Amino acid sequence: MSKESTGGSAATRLSVLKTYKLYVGGKFPRSESGRVYEVTDGKGKWLANAPLSSRKDARDAVVAARKAFGGWSGATAYNRGQVLYRVAEMLEGRRDQFVREVADADGLSRSKAGAVVDAAVDRWVWYAGWTDKIAQVVGGANPVAGPFFNLSTPEPTGVVTVLAPQDSSFLGLVSVIAPVVATGNTAVVVAGERTPLPALSLGEVLATSDLPGGVVNVLSGRTAELAAPLAAHQDVNAIDLTGADEALAEELQIAAADNLKRVFRPQTVDNDWTADPGTRRLTAFLETKTVWHPTGALGASGSSY
Repeated sequence: MSKESTGGSAATRLSVLKTYKLYVGGKFPRSESGRVYEVTDGKGKWLANAPLSSRKDARDAVVAARKAFGGWSGATAYNRGQVLYRVAEMLEGRRDQFVREVADADGLSRSKAGAVVDAAVDRWVWYAGWTDKIAQVVGGANPVAGPFFNLSTPEPTGVVTVLAPQDSSFLGLVSVIAPVVATGNTAVVVAGERTPLPALSLGEVLATSDLPGGVVNVLSGRTAELAAPLAAHQDVNAIDLTGADEALAEELQIAAADNLKRVFRPQTVDNDWTADPGTRRLTAFLETKTVWHPTGALGASGSSY
Protein backbone atom coordinates (compact mmCIF):
# COMPACT_ATOMS: atom_id res chain seq x y z
CA MET A 1 0.00 0.00 0.00
CA SER A 2 1.42 3.42 -0.94
CA LYS A 3 2.26 6.12 1.53
CA GLU A 4 -0.33 8.33 -0.15
CA SER A 5 -3.18 5.89 0.49
CA THR A 6 -2.17 5.38 4.14
CA GLY A 7 -1.77 9.08 4.87
CA GLY A 8 2.01 8.79 5.11
CA SER A 9 4.49 11.67 4.98
CA ALA A 10 4.70 11.56 1.18
CA ALA A 11 0.99 12.35 0.78
CA THR A 12 -0.05 15.84 -0.22
CA ARG A 13 -2.76 17.03 2.14
CA LEU A 14 -5.41 19.51 1.03
CA SER A 15 -6.31 21.98 3.75
CA VAL A 16 -9.92 22.18 4.91
CA LEU A 17 -11.17 25.67 4.13
CA LYS A 18 -13.47 27.18 6.71
CA THR A 19 -16.95 28.26 5.69
CA TYR A 20 -17.86 31.36 7.69
CA LYS A 21 -21.52 31.91 8.49
CA LEU A 22 -23.64 34.49 10.24
CA TYR A 23 -24.65 34.04 13.87
CA VAL A 24 -28.34 34.83 14.40
CA GLY A 25 -30.62 33.54 17.13
CA GLY A 26 -28.04 31.00 18.29
CA LYS A 27 -27.82 29.43 14.81
CA PHE A 28 -25.43 29.73 11.86
CA PRO A 29 -27.35 30.67 8.72
CA ARG A 30 -25.89 31.74 5.43
CA SER A 31 -27.13 35.07 4.15
CA GLU A 32 -30.67 34.66 2.87
CA SER A 33 -29.48 36.28 -0.37
CA GLY A 34 -26.82 33.62 -0.88
CA ARG A 35 -24.25 36.36 -1.48
CA VAL A 36 -20.65 36.34 -0.25
CA TYR A 37 -17.71 38.70 -0.57
CA GLU A 38 -13.98 38.16 -0.54
CA VAL A 39 -12.02 38.95 2.59
CA THR A 40 -8.31 39.62 2.09
CA ASP A 41 -5.41 40.52 4.33
CA GLY A 42 -3.50 43.80 4.16
CA LYS A 43 -1.44 42.53 1.22
CA GLY A 44 -4.45 41.47 -0.81
CA LYS A 45 -4.10 37.74 -0.10
CA TRP A 46 -7.44 35.94 -0.10
CA LEU A 47 -8.47 34.67 3.33
CA ALA A 48 -12.09 33.56 3.01
CA ASN A 49 -15.50 34.31 1.59
CA ALA A 50 -17.71 35.98 4.20
CA PRO A 51 -21.52 36.14 4.02
CA LEU A 52 -22.80 39.36 2.48
CA SER A 53 -25.78 40.00 4.74
CA SER A 54 -29.00 41.47 3.39
CA ARG A 55 -31.67 43.68 4.95
CA LYS A 56 -33.69 40.52 5.58
CA ASP A 57 -30.80 39.13 7.62
CA ALA A 58 -30.74 42.37 9.62
CA ARG A 59 -34.48 42.13 10.32
CA ASP A 60 -34.12 38.49 11.37
CA ALA A 61 -31.34 39.48 13.78
CA VAL A 62 -33.55 42.14 15.38
CA VAL A 63 -36.35 39.60 15.85
CA ALA A 64 -33.91 37.20 17.53
CA ALA A 65 -32.49 39.93 19.76
CA ARG A 66 -35.96 41.05 20.85
CA LYS A 67 -37.01 37.50 21.63
CA ALA A 68 -33.92 37.01 23.83
CA PHE A 69 -34.20 40.36 25.61
CA GLY A 70 -36.79 39.38 28.22
CA GLY A 71 -34.87 36.43 29.55
CA TRP A 72 -31.46 38.08 29.43
CA SER A 73 -32.52 41.38 31.00
CA GLY A 74 -34.49 39.47 33.63
CA ALA A 75 -31.54 37.34 34.68
CA THR A 76 -29.74 38.37 37.84
CA ALA A 77 -26.67 40.52 37.40
CA TYR A 78 -24.60 37.82 39.11
CA ASN A 79 -25.84 35.21 36.63
CA ARG A 80 -25.00 37.44 33.66
CA GLY A 81 -21.51 37.87 35.05
CA GLN A 82 -21.03 34.10 35.33
CA VAL A 83 -22.23 33.58 31.77
CA LEU A 84 -19.90 36.25 30.40
CA TYR A 85 -16.97 34.83 32.36
CA ARG A 86 -17.69 31.49 30.70
CA VAL A 87 -17.36 33.22 27.32
CA ALA A 88 -13.90 34.42 28.37
CA GLU A 89 -12.97 30.84 29.26
CA MET A 90 -14.01 29.69 25.80
CA LEU A 91 -12.06 32.52 24.15
CA GLU A 92 -8.96 31.52 26.09
CA GLY A 93 -9.36 27.94 24.91
CA ARG A 94 -9.44 29.04 21.26
CA ARG A 95 -6.59 31.52 21.59
CA ASP A 96 -4.47 30.09 18.76
CA GLN A 97 -7.32 30.43 16.26
CA PHE A 98 -7.96 34.06 17.16
CA VAL A 99 -4.25 34.90 17.10
CA ARG A 100 -4.08 33.63 13.53
CA GLU A 101 -7.23 35.49 12.46
CA VAL A 102 -6.24 38.75 14.15
CA ALA A 103 -2.74 38.59 12.63
CA ASP A 104 -4.27 38.23 9.17
CA ALA A 105 -7.01 40.81 9.72
CA ASP A 106 -4.95 43.56 11.32
CA GLY A 107 -1.62 42.91 9.61
CA LEU A 108 0.20 42.06 12.84
CA SER A 109 2.96 39.63 13.70
CA ARG A 110 1.88 36.55 15.61
CA SER A 111 3.42 37.86 18.84
CA LYS A 112 1.60 41.21 18.57
CA ALA A 113 -1.62 39.48 17.60
CA GLY A 114 -1.24 37.28 20.67
CA ALA A 115 -0.97 40.34 22.87
CA VAL A 116 -4.15 41.74 21.27
CA VAL A 117 -6.06 38.52 21.86
CA ASP A 118 -4.90 38.36 25.48
CA ALA A 119 -6.03 41.96 25.98
CA ALA A 120 -9.43 41.14 24.43
CA VAL A 121 -9.95 38.19 26.78
CA ASP A 122 -8.95 40.35 29.74
CA ARG A 123 -11.34 43.06 28.55
CA TRP A 124 -14.20 40.55 28.41
CA VAL A 125 -13.42 39.40 31.97
CA TRP A 126 -13.29 43.03 33.11
CA TYR A 127 -16.78 43.74 31.78
CA ALA A 128 -18.08 40.44 33.20
CA GLY A 129 -17.01 41.68 36.62
CA TRP A 130 -19.08 44.86 36.24
CA THR A 131 -22.44 43.15 35.82
CA ASP A 132 -23.31 43.18 39.53
CA LYS A 133 -21.52 46.44 40.36
CA ILE A 134 -22.77 49.01 37.86
CA ALA A 135 -26.10 49.43 39.70
CA GLN A 136 -24.26 50.58 42.81
CA VAL A 137 -22.26 53.11 40.79
CA VAL A 138 -25.08 54.75 38.83
CA GLY A 139 -28.06 54.00 41.10
CA GLY A 140 -28.86 54.75 44.71
CA ALA A 141 -31.08 56.59 47.16
CA ASN A 142 -31.87 60.24 46.41
CA PRO A 143 -32.45 62.87 49.10
CA VAL A 144 -35.96 64.34 48.83
CA ALA A 145 -38.15 66.52 51.02
CA GLY A 146 -41.19 64.83 52.52
CA PRO A 147 -42.05 61.37 53.84
CA PHE A 148 -40.65 59.43 50.88
CA PHE A 149 -37.86 57.14 49.86
CA ASN A 150 -36.62 58.00 46.36
CA LEU A 151 -34.56 55.28 44.69
CA SER A 152 -32.94 55.21 41.25
CA THR A 153 -31.95 51.97 39.55
CA PRO A 154 -30.47 51.36 36.08
CA GLU A 155 -32.30 49.19 33.56
CA PRO A 156 -31.19 48.00 30.10
CA THR A 157 -32.37 49.99 27.09
CA GLY A 158 -33.32 46.98 24.94
CA VAL A 159 -32.09 45.89 21.51
CA VAL A 160 -28.85 47.66 20.56
CA THR A 161 -27.31 47.79 17.09
CA VAL A 162 -23.51 47.81 17.35
CA LEU A 163 -21.38 48.87 14.39
CA ALA A 164 -18.07 47.22 15.17
CA PRO A 165 -14.89 49.27 14.67
CA GLN A 166 -13.13 49.09 11.33
CA ASP A 167 -9.64 49.47 12.82
CA SER A 168 -9.58 46.73 15.47
CA SER A 169 -11.00 43.36 14.46
CA PHE A 170 -10.99 41.77 17.91
CA LEU A 171 -10.00 43.99 20.85
CA GLY A 172 -12.21 46.79 19.54
CA LEU A 173 -14.96 44.27 18.75
CA VAL A 174 -14.98 42.89 22.30
CA SER A 175 -14.83 46.42 23.70
CA VAL A 176 -18.11 47.39 22.01
CA ILE A 177 -20.06 44.14 22.49
CA ALA A 178 -19.24 43.21 26.09
CA PRO A 179 -20.58 46.39 27.80
CA VAL A 180 -23.85 46.17 25.87
CA VAL A 181 -24.67 42.64 27.00
CA ALA A 182 -23.12 43.01 30.46
CA THR A 183 -25.81 45.56 31.31
CA GLY A 184 -28.66 43.30 30.16
CA ASN A 185 -29.18 44.49 26.59
CA THR A 186 -29.20 42.28 23.52
CA ALA A 187 -27.12 43.12 20.46
CA VAL A 188 -27.18 43.05 16.68
CA VAL A 189 -23.54 43.40 15.67
CA VAL A 190 -22.39 44.50 12.24
CA ALA A 191 -18.82 43.20 11.95
CA GLY A 192 -16.05 45.37 10.53
CA GLU A 193 -16.53 45.32 6.78
CA ARG A 194 -12.91 44.62 5.87
CA THR A 195 -12.10 42.35 8.84
CA PRO A 196 -15.20 40.32 9.72
CA LEU A 197 -13.61 36.93 10.35
CA PRO A 198 -12.76 37.29 14.08
CA ALA A 199 -16.32 38.53 14.68
CA LEU A 200 -17.84 35.55 12.87
CA SER A 201 -15.59 33.22 14.85
CA LEU A 202 -16.70 34.95 18.05
CA GLY A 203 -20.21 33.76 17.18
CA GLU A 204 -18.94 30.17 17.36
CA VAL A 205 -17.55 30.85 20.84
CA LEU A 206 -20.82 32.39 22.01
CA ALA A 207 -22.78 29.42 20.68
CA THR A 208 -20.68 26.98 22.71
CA SER A 209 -20.81 29.05 25.91
CA ASP A 210 -23.80 29.52 28.21
CA LEU A 211 -24.95 32.70 26.49
CA PRO A 212 -28.59 32.26 25.37
CA GLY A 213 -29.19 32.34 21.62
CA GLY A 214 -30.20 35.76 20.35
CA VAL A 215 -28.40 37.79 23.01
CA VAL A 216 -25.64 38.53 20.50
CA ASN A 217 -26.24 38.28 16.74
CA VAL A 218 -23.39 38.79 14.29
CA LEU A 219 -23.79 40.00 10.70
CA SER A 220 -21.08 40.57 8.10
CA GLY A 221 -21.23 42.60 4.93
CA ARG A 222 -21.39 46.23 3.84
CA THR A 223 -21.65 48.43 6.92
CA ALA A 224 -23.67 51.18 5.23
CA GLU A 225 -26.05 48.69 3.59
CA LEU A 226 -26.88 47.04 6.93
CA ALA A 227 -26.71 50.07 9.21
CA ALA A 228 -29.35 52.10 7.35
CA PRO A 229 -32.30 49.72 7.91
CA LEU A 230 -31.16 48.97 11.45
CA ALA A 231 -31.02 52.67 12.35
CA ALA A 232 -34.56 53.12 11.05
CA HIS A 233 -35.92 49.88 12.52
CA GLN A 234 -38.76 50.61 14.93
CA ASP A 235 -37.84 47.73 17.26
CA VAL A 236 -34.21 48.78 17.69
CA ASN A 237 -33.82 50.88 20.82
CA ALA A 238 -30.27 52.14 20.47
CA ILE A 239 -27.30 52.24 18.14
CA ASP A 240 -23.54 52.44 18.66
CA LEU A 241 -21.98 54.31 15.72
CA THR A 242 -18.38 53.28 16.40
CA GLY A 243 -17.85 51.65 12.99
CA ALA A 244 -19.46 54.42 10.93
CA ASP A 245 -17.51 57.20 9.24
CA GLU A 246 -18.60 60.82 9.76
CA ALA A 247 -20.93 60.99 6.78
CA LEU A 248 -22.64 57.69 7.57
CA ALA A 249 -22.90 58.55 11.26
CA GLU A 250 -24.80 61.76 10.43
CA GLU A 251 -27.20 59.84 8.19
CA LEU A 252 -27.81 57.15 10.79
CA GLN A 253 -28.32 59.62 13.60
CA ILE A 254 -31.09 61.28 11.61
CA ALA A 255 -32.71 57.92 10.83
CA ALA A 256 -32.53 56.90 14.49
CA ALA A 257 -34.57 59.94 15.50
CA ASP A 258 -37.74 58.40 14.06
CA ASN A 259 -38.35 56.36 17.20
CA LEU A 260 -36.10 58.29 19.58
CA LYS A 261 -33.31 55.74 19.66
CA ARG A 262 -30.50 56.24 22.10
CA VAL A 263 -27.44 57.02 19.95
CA PHE A 264 -23.87 56.53 21.11
CA ARG A 265 -21.49 58.54 18.95
CA PRO A 266 -18.01 57.85 20.29
CA GLN A 267 -15.41 60.49 20.93
CA THR A 268 -11.75 59.98 20.07
CA VAL A 269 -10.97 58.75 23.58
CA ASP A 270 -13.63 56.04 23.27
CA ASN A 271 -11.79 54.46 20.34
CA ASP A 272 -8.45 54.07 22.09
CA TRP A 273 -8.81 50.34 22.60
CA THR A 274 -5.68 50.01 24.73
CA ALA A 275 -6.81 52.61 27.29
CA ASP A 276 -8.78 51.95 30.47
CA PRO A 277 -12.35 51.73 29.13
CA GLY A 278 -13.98 53.20 32.21
CA THR A 279 -17.77 52.98 32.56
CA ARG A 280 -18.84 55.21 29.65
CA ARG A 281 -19.88 52.34 27.39
CA LEU A 282 -21.55 50.53 30.28
CA THR A 283 -23.80 53.48 31.04
CA ALA A 284 -24.45 54.44 27.40
CA PHE A 285 -27.31 51.97 27.03
CA LEU A 286 -28.91 52.11 30.47
CA GLU A 287 -32.11 53.88 31.45
CA THR A 288 -32.76 55.11 34.98
CA LYS A 289 -35.93 54.05 36.75
CA THR A 290 -36.91 56.20 39.72
CA VAL A 291 -39.23 54.84 42.40
CA TRP A 292 -40.97 56.96 45.01
CA HIS A 293 -41.91 54.99 48.11
CA PRO A 294 -43.87 56.64 50.91
CA THR A 295 -42.87 56.05 54.51
CA GLY A 296 -45.04 55.91 57.60
CA ALA A 297 -48.68 54.83 57.69
CA LEU A 298 -48.93 53.95 53.97
CA GLY A 299 -46.57 51.06 54.49
CA ALA A 300 -45.69 49.05 51.40
CA SER A 301 -47.64 51.00 48.81
CA GLY A 302 -45.77 53.22 46.38
CA SER A 303 -45.55 54.59 42.92
CA SER A 304 -42.93 54.93 40.22
CA TYR A 305 -42.28 56.77 37.02
